Amino acid sequence: MLVSEARSLMFSSSQEEHCAPSKDPVEYGELVVLGYNGSLPNGDRGRRKSRFALYKRTKANGVKPSTVHILNTPQASKAVNCKGQHSISYTLSRNHTVVVEYCHDKDTDMFQIGRSTESPIDFVVTDTVAGGQEGGEETPITQSTISRFACRVVCERNPPYTARIYAAGFDSSKNIFLGEKAAKWKNPDGHMDGLTTNGVLVMHPRGGFTEESKPGVWREISVCGDVYTLRETRSAQTPGKLVEHENNVLQDGSLVDLCGATLLWRTAEGLFHTPTQKHLEALRQEINAARPQCPVGLNTLAFPSMQRGRALASLEDKQPWVYLACGHVHGHHNWGHRSEQEPNAQRECPMCRVVGPYVPLWLGCEPAFYVDTGAPTHAFVPCGHVCSEKSVRYWAEIPLPHGTHAFHAACPFCATQLGLTQGWSKLIFQGPVD
Repeated sequence: MLVSEARSLMFSSSQEEHCAPSKDPVEYGELVVLGYNGSLPNGDRGRRKSRFALYKRTKANGVKPSTVHILNTPQASKAVNCKGQHSISYTLSRNHTVVVEYCHDKDTDMFQIGRSTESPIDFVVTDTVAGGQEGGEETPITQSTISRFACRVVCERNPPYTARIYAAGFDSSKNIFLGEKAAKWKNPDGHMDGLTTNGVLVMHPRGGFTEESKPGVWREISVCGDVYTLRETRSAQTPGKLVEHENNVLQDGSLVDLCGATLLWRTAEGLFHTPTQKHLEALRQEINAARPQCPVGLNTLAFPSMQRGRALASLEDKQPWVYLACGHVHGHHNWGHRSEQEPNAQRECPMCRVVGPYVPLWLGCEPAFYVDTGAPTHAFVPCGHVCSEKSVRYWAEIPLPHGTHAFHAACPFCATQLGLTQGWSKLIFQGPVD
């Protein structure tokens, strides 16, 4: 199968990036926001969506450092920034600013990510609400911790199309401002660098994005793309230590955390090996064709279709439910309550008498989160999202940033924190009696 054919199977035309210049453009890779099961709860709209494909642009828009200005008055700094060129300003004191001008780079394409809806942002990202997924409305965020111009990805226009990540993005005036309070410094070679308020963290899995991969170490990326150990807290003034042997090149499976949302980077080659939507749909139909039954009601169970499963405002009659502590799959019933306050938190399984949470099962519809093409046999605990065994095992080991200094594993389909003692459950279906 050709790559272009595989891509057309995997994603609908509505998901293709708006800047795609031709019928068969070069794709650098895709950024997929963790916590969404194939689309945003209210649907993808324009630059605000759950995944963003980066294509080679018709005309290069990358920039690279050129002239450095050391300025001693605010007026001089303003004059340089008004020249219409890209620039980064490092304010050291009220009367001392270093401005680094950037000139056009014909060999790179730049893509900017952030919370702002202004035109320089290619991919608008807002805070992910854990568990705010199936059948629910988007929960408004009162105070976002994601920067308006959070980061930029720069891709080389020639093979092997290397993608690099940098903290901070250029605003509508083509400027990046690091104020007096921002962490910034002059490197031994003389060039200025700094960190954004809440930082851009990156983790590269060891061994790529496969079933054999292991979690890497979380690092912080600077404005100029250098790699540092983490600060003591997310917004501390003092930077971590420079990690000289590591770089800012994104790999298949790299995670980028913007303090409020975490993005997964998938290379074009990596996506070629992921299951397609068509494959996931075939697996769903295969499970339903086996006619799994509820051991109590003896009624046939069925996972709703992919598209319907994403848009459901209520559960279907045939929806499978699971006792997470043991993995026995049932239909919905009211047997075995152990708590009046939280009716589904402590339920006794009729099959084995084990007590634990009782939740509906939802198929994982986002192909980019799968590390293999295996059957959906396991569910994340406590949310009930279902995918392959190797995929649940992979994500259950990945510590994702949470808040200002905590890390925990989470379901990639809804961002719910996984159970500390049990992160996933193997599903036990009962076949038809006849």
